[in-house]
Amino acid sequence: MKLVILDRDGVINQDSDDYIKSIAEWEPISGSLEAIARLSNAGIMVAVATNQSALARGLIDLEGLNAIHQTIRQRLSAVGGRVEVFAFCQHGPDDHCDCRKPLSGLLHEIRYRTGSSLRGTPVIGDSARDLEAALQVGARPILVRTGKGRQTEQSLPANLMHVPVFDDLASAVDSLLDKP
Repeated sequence: MKLVILDRDGVINQDSDDYIKSIAEWEPISGSLEAIARLSNAGIMVAVATNQSALARGLIDLEGLNAIHQTIRQRLSAVGGRVEVFAFCQHGPDDHCDCRKPLSGLLHEIRYRTGSSLRGTPVIGDSARDLEAALQVGARPILVRTGKGRQTEQSLPANLMHVPVFDDLASAVDSLLDKP
């Protein structure tokens, strides 16, 4: 395993129905930064694929989003972790782009930017759209119960019933690192 792809809101940090619009609103989920550090220390690249329609809605600008991602990088560095790539969709749900999950554009961007194959790559998310994007590229979808994950788990469509489910990113990473 060379790469793990994570959703951001609800996986790394607390999610909000009002969107994460500033550094002050960004709060990591307990154990998530340390889990990313464990992946980094195991020689595994970590990338983030995140829908950020708050940009299209005018709730945050690109400078603000980059500041949040820089804060994540700094907080990760403090615990020995690293994110290689932040790939984000800045479009709204009605923009019909190919990068907004459940479409696979963000995952293809990550493949291009890292040079890694997506086949079998773990993609960890808290929503069905994260898991569906993973299936489209032959990646390995994993659901966490944080964020919207508990709701997602209760309404998984038939094609996603086989997806492994973990309480949080830390337990998902524990499982990944225990396997060859």
